[in-house]
Amino acid sequence: MTTLRINGETHHVDAASDRTLADVLRNDLGLIGVRVSCGEGECGSCTILVDGKPSTSCMMLVNQGEEKDILTIEGLAKGDDLHPIQQAFVEEQGFQCAFCTPGFILSAKAFLAENPNPTAEETAVGMSGNICRCGAYPYIVRAVMRAAEMLRAPAD
Repeated sequence: MTTLRINGETHHVDAASDRTLADVLRNDLGLIGVRVSCGEGECGSCTILVDGKPSTSCMMLVNQGEEKDILTIEGLAKGDDLHPIQQAFVEEQGFQCAFCTPGFILSAKAFLAENPNPTAEETAVGMSGNICRCGAYPYIVRAVMRAAEMLRAPAD
């Protein structure tokens, strides 16, 4: 039995130790925002945050998630209120097919936590661990830059 803390909730899963965290998140827990494309940790579609750091869940075994705080795209919004990064991706059309979008958004969250006032060049480098097969990179960079503005803005 493996105990995982995901999106603020504790889950007990009975999963073989050779299963990937991505597989357990998607198939056992129904967190289908975790996307698997390459299965080799190269594309970033399966990116989740583990203790605040971007991690490719297709390369992690399920037991590597124990004792960690895991955030998936499903845990980012507060009810119907999108997180500012999600809202910025919508406003700036930072997607085309959107398969890669959850990974980009979570990578952006970690990136902006480290660099809340990035340049466009820093943003492009910061997002370089994720691949968009549709080529929506200019829109993704604009979305992350817009998210940075939104996160810096004082709350009403």
